[in-house]
Amino acid sequence: MPAIDACALDDIEEEDLIRFDHGGKTYAIYRMFGEEVFCTDGLCTHEQVHLEDGLVMDYVIECPRHNGRFDIRTGAAKGAPACIDLATYPARVEGGRVIVELPA
Repeated sequence: MPAIDACALDDIEEEDLIRFDHGGKTYAIYRMFGEEVFCTDGLCTHEQVHLEDGLVMDYVIECPRHNGRFDIRTGAAKGAPACIDLATYPARVEGGRVIVELPA
């Protein structure tokens, strides 16, 4: 998977996320504490609502529409109505930039 420079670490508040679009697909990039970052698909698996307006707390993103919840570390669906896991992608910080590895 190619490494993509997605954004500056400072573009994301702690315990929050931003939307990232690349290659015709949308993703969510999360920052937890310090330089801890994660990347998942950006759309809820329940009704394809973008997660960018969702609430992030304790490594869980809650969908803004029907409150489906996912673990941002693993993508695991944590509560109805979401029952299909989110895809996750490797993410890291290099030189103050968030680097994500996305499918070619």
